[in-house]
Amino acid sequence: MLNRLLFVFGLMVALLSGACTSPRYLIERGDYDAAISLAIRRLSGKKNKKTELIRDLERAFAQAQARDLRLADNLAASGRSEEWERVNRLHRQIEQRQNRIQPLLPLISKDGYRARFELVDIAQMERESRERAAEYLYQRAQVLLEQGRRGDRQAAREAHQALCDIENRYFRHYKDKEDLLREARSLGVSHVGFEVLNQSGRLLPPRFEDRLLAFGLNELNTEWKRFHLNPSPDLLLDYRVVFRIDQIDVSPERVSERLYTDEAEVEDGWEYVLDERGNVRKDSLGNDLKKPRIVRVRADVVEVYQTKAVRIGGLLDIRDDRGYRLFSRPMSAEVLFENYASTFRGDRRALSKESRARIGNVPLPFPSDADMLLQAAERLKSPIREELRSNRNIW
Repeated sequence: MLNRLLFVFGLMVALLSGACTSPRYLIERGDYDAAISLAIRRLSGKKNKKTELIRDLERAFAQAQARDLRLADNLAASGRSEEWERVNRLHRQIEQRQNRIQPLLPLISKDGYRARFELVDIAQMERESRERAAEYLYQRAQVLLEQGRRGDRQAAREAHQALCDIENRYFRHYKDKEDLLREARSLGVSHVGFEVLNQSGRLLPPRFEDRLLAFGLNELNTEWKRFHLNPSPDLLLDYRVVFRIDQIDVSPERVSERLYTDEAEVEDGWEYVLDERGNVRKDSLGNDLKKPRIVRVRADVVEVYQTKAVRIGGLLDIRDDRGYRLFSRPMSAEVLFENYASTFRGDRRALSKESRARIGNVPLPFPSDADMLLQAAERLKSPIREELRSNRNIW
């Protein structure tokens, strides 16, 4: 009984699934192109073609064609030039649909039914709508370019996109599109100058600026943004990024000495276990009992500590071509030189882990101010780059 119920249930699911994926079901839902695709897939390569399936294909094709042709005609008659792009998409859709049907023709069922498809001469219609769509984009680009010539970079970028759409969708070569593309590119790019100003009152090493600026500005450049290091005066900048150094602190070279003693209890051989009378204790087998001998040892440590620090602070400032401040943030970097050199007298076993790590080290020459300032420049590069990247919406 249970098996029979399962069989009936499975049969019902299969029937419902088949109904929901039939061309007729898709037609009733208005999904004509999906119905066409399904019917073509089921008819392709079959010798005995079902009349019902061919009729479904005819109906879906006719409905889809009528819908697209009617919509394309209405849009074309609206008088709105911006609709020509949509009209052309419809014409291409009609063309693709007809191209899918043609390989099946003549389409005859096993019962002798011959399918009838009304194919339209779409090539001329598509050509006209393509020319109208391209002309619309061309005129739109002209208007946007005029705004770009008056300083609207976003309009220039939109003009560039419109001209690219002509090339990608309609015509590879069209009027003076190439010249206009170059102009739109030139008008749409934001030029960003970057420079370092030392306002700290202290001298910087000769290579400091080169080291600080060598943080890969090419990684920050985008389609519409170009960074320039120390730009020439004749370059018109849209934005200016300045890192103003207002603080350079270099500590003196410090050497301090510390004397301390490490003590520890350690094993040092063994000794007999004695009872309360002073006799050697025995185990159950009569052997003498022994135990580790614990002794307290010490070591006197002389520690020499060397230290020197450099700190650079400044302000990262972004302004537009009118001098209006768009972004400002303080930034700093610090470099610390430390060295421990230790010697000891006494028992090495008394040394702590920390002391052992420093025994044998020797005092080192202090790094120069210039070398430490260059290290600070290296540490500043990454945060400056990240700030410029995170503020990409400014440009």
